[in-house]
Amino acid sequence: MVSALSLTLVACGSSSTTARCVDRNAPSGKGGYKVVPDRYCDVDDIDGGGTGSYNRYFWYYGGKRGSNGFVSGGSQYRPSKGKIKSGSGKTLSRGGFGGSGKSGS
Repeated sequence: MVSALSLTLVACGSSSTTARCVDRNAPSGKGGYKVVPDRYCDVDDIDGGGTGSYNRYFWYYGGKRGSNGFVSGGSQYRPSKGKIKSGSGKTLSRGGFGGSGKSGS
């Protein structure tokens, strides 16, 4: 019983969401947003929650990337918990319970 609870806690604590940099202006007739290289998005904005993301390029969280290079089924709003990793696998935010993942200055 204890080991089942431990596995559940480990599984919950290790969840991560993929953030893909997308182009808002790409034709969306193919469904979703066109995925572009991470360098077009602001890594410092990863914890912004998407509220100020009115630029051409922004982070799109979760969803599924199709073979056509478009992603759909996710959200432009950052999940409140868990790690955020870029499409290339780089950890962008550590997240955590109730935390934004930002560090103080």
